[in-house]
Amino acid sequence: MKRSQSLLLLASTLLSPAPAQKYIMVPVKTAREAKAIAEHHTGGIAVSARRIPLNGATGGWEVDLHMPGEARGWRCVVDNDTRMVHSKTRIPNPRPPRSRRRS
Repeated sequence: MKRSQSLLLLASTLLSPAPAQKYIMVPVKTAREAKAIAEHHTGGIAVSARRIPLNGATGGWEVDLHMPGEARGWRCVVDNDTRMVHSKTRIPNPRPPRSRRRS
């Protein structure tokens, strides 16, 4: 009796639909969001961000990052749709921002 109940329970859990997604991917809308994503990925300080066309309708952001203590910085391309760094290129280290706001 117990074995058939446990098999029934196991079968019902395996056949149940997948849980609903908790998070919905929202495109990157502001330069501040793009800078935060690039900073998180590289560990540098974002200096500038500009919108660029990128493989599709929504495009992406090009972010220049200052790397403290290093001779070279990063130029990252953040994809709007996936919210991920699409590519990274080494550049001469840009000047750090004058002031840094605390969030």
